[in-house]
Amino acid sequence: MIEVALIAVAVLVIVLTLGLPLPYCFGAGLMVMYYLGDVIMKGNMLWGFQQLGNPVLLAIPLFVFAGTIMSVSGIAASLLNFVNIFVGHLRGGLGVVATVSCALIGAISGSGLTGVAAIGPLLIPEMEKQGYPREYATALIANASLLGLLIPPSVTMIVYGWVTDTSILACFLATLGPGLLIMFNFSVVNIWLARKFPLVLNERLKGKAFVAEATTRGFNATPALLMPVIILGGIYGGIMTPTEAAAVAVIYAIPVGFWIYKGLDLKTFLAAAKEASTSVGTIMLMILFSMILSQIFVVESVPQAIVESIFEITENKAVLLVLINILLFLVGMVVNDVTAIILIAPLLLPLMGALGISPIQFAAIMGVNTAMGGVTPPYASILYLGARIGKVPVTKVIRPAMLLIITGYLPVVFLTSFWDDLSMFLPNFFGY
Repeated sequence: MIEVALIAVAVLVIVLTLGLPLPYCFGAGLMVMYYLGDVIMKGNMLWGFQQLGNPVLLAIPLFVFAGTIMSVSGIAASLLNFVNIFVGHLRGGLGVVATVSCALIGAISGSGLTGVAAIGPLLIPEMEKQGYPREYATALIANASLLGLLIPPSVTMIVYGWVTDTSILACFLATLGPGLLIMFNFSVVNIWLARKFPLVLNERLKGKAFVAEATTRGFNATPALLMPVIILGGIYGGIMTPTEAAAVAVIYAIPVGFWIYKGLDLKTFLAAAKEASTSVGTIMLMILFSMILSQIFVVESVPQAIVESIFEITENKAVLLVLINILLFLVGMVVNDVTAIILIAPLLLPLMGALGISPIQFAAIMGVNTAMGGVTPPYASILYLGARIGKVPVTKVIRPAMLLIITGYLPVVFLTSFWDDLSMFLPNFFGY
């Protein structure tokens, strides 16, 4: 059965690289298990549909919908204008604004694509006007949008907690430290690179003019800034579950978008609902097939066989962690983060337990590795969307994107694996 499982994974990877839609790719793997492994599918299909009824999964379509509304409602623009008043006049300051804005959007929407869709059209032309190369501005915003997958609430951590039966709140806290450190790194790297750009800086406001402008922009941004306060405060204050917080995000975003920022009307609202429902339909079908495939692997003891095979190579913890990070990075290059977590987490969790790494720290390790796949080809969905929004060929965006990944992101990947406190301090502080 181990050989059959390997064939199923090989078929899955091959059809993924050929560009087949993700649900069908997992369906191809299931067909291999059915025809070559004589696996009875009726019980597994019933089990899969039962899992889809889990209330936790309801948070995914709600957060996706909230993020889509934010992209068209003006919420993102108000956040951007508020942050820009403080650092927009500094050399490299506009790049810092882009990074922090993407982090704030991520703290509301739970999605990486939302940051690109909401911030890109506003800030890429503005950065080019100030003197940033357009391909660099596009790469920075695409990379900073990865923070939406790490700074809570995060759709990927909801899926990880559900798949591994780990506290979702603990998973949120585990990725917060790495996410904030990546935000800091991107800001520092951007300031360093901006020294070489022929920038035309914004005029610096002083005294009463600064106070007046900051007050005006702050007042305008207050409804937008209240979103993360309500969502995260409700979750960590024990008032709301992540699913309830996702519903509150939608309920809050709709009137704010319609009547305060007025970026929403009936047409844009229906378009946002259509876009969100299309994305959610694909995600849920993919979750169904991938969960069934993962369950079959677990029943057939494939994870245990993988653990034994890896320990035959080496028992050195440091070497194994490096190998696991490389494996997760390679998987993230060919599938999206949710797919990678559903497929890989159940397989590697026993190995991480054998290495003495808790499921909560493993959530952070998986989160930072699989999020990186959003900007590393061939998958690179966030990078492709950024290039399309920035109207720049992908080939020109790849070089600055990889520079940011190597200098700002990769160090955090290894720190998350080898420095426990980076991901475990907050969960331990809150008693997880």
